Amino acid sequence: MLFVLLVASAFAGWIDAVIGGGGLVLIPVLMSATSMPVASVIATNKVAAISGTASAAATLVRRVGVPRVTWVYAFIAGVAAALGARAVSLIDDSVSTPIILILLLAVGAFVAANPTFGQEGSGVFSGKRLALAAVAVAVIGGYDGCFGPGTGMFLIMALTAIFTQGFVRSAAMAKVINTATNLGALVVFGLGGFINWPLALGLAVANVAGAQLGARTVLKGGSALVRVALLGLVVVLCAKLGWDLLQH
Repeated sequence: MLFVLLVASAFAGWIDAVIGGGGLVLIPVLMSATSMPVASVIATNKVAAISGTASAAATLVRRVGVPRVTWVYAFIAGVAAALGARAVSLIDDSVSTPIILILLLAVGAFVAANPTFGQEGSGVFSGKRLALAAVAVAVIGGYDGCFGPGTGMFLIMALTAIFTQGFVRSAAMAKVINTATNLGALVVFGLGGFINWPLALGLAVANVAGAQLGARTVLKGGSALVRVALLGLVVVLCAKLGWDLLQH
């Protein structure tokens, strides 16, 4: 069972590095393979996720580069994620799930209808765009802390749309910001004593291995790969959320 968990963590790391959404793989496996409560499953997953995401971020930043404002956005998103993690018990899934499902369908339809969206570009960083991006990363950071699925995808979409830049540059920025959102939520979970550290550290090593492979996949495949991965994640997330709604 430990081997299955390690393989799942490595695969989740690869998915997170390419587009985000690795929690869709690792969290269900953790829930079925362990007897940990849900809070411990989410917290333990965060340790693996932050390790892999930070690793992928380092590789992409080194190879692609990110504007300096990315680090400011990372701080904003991290604080928002911590607040989101504190407020998780106040969010009613019956309200949030349909909203997220509608947003996902809108994202998928937009990307599918605009094949040139996310092609390589230098980006436009005006004052209004920088402010709008700050609001966007704060909202997405809070979402990651209290809900989470598809955070990386939402970050890539927001950064690409706001700055009119390529998917690969947005992916590099998103990994830095997503590392911070994972850290913000992880601090809250860690202080609550929810983390299974021996298991979390083993999963983190596997997640880093998968994330490194995923970062290299992004660099090799470019914007075309990220676009396909994004549409694929939209389909998977919509199916999962739709199923959750039917179960209720």
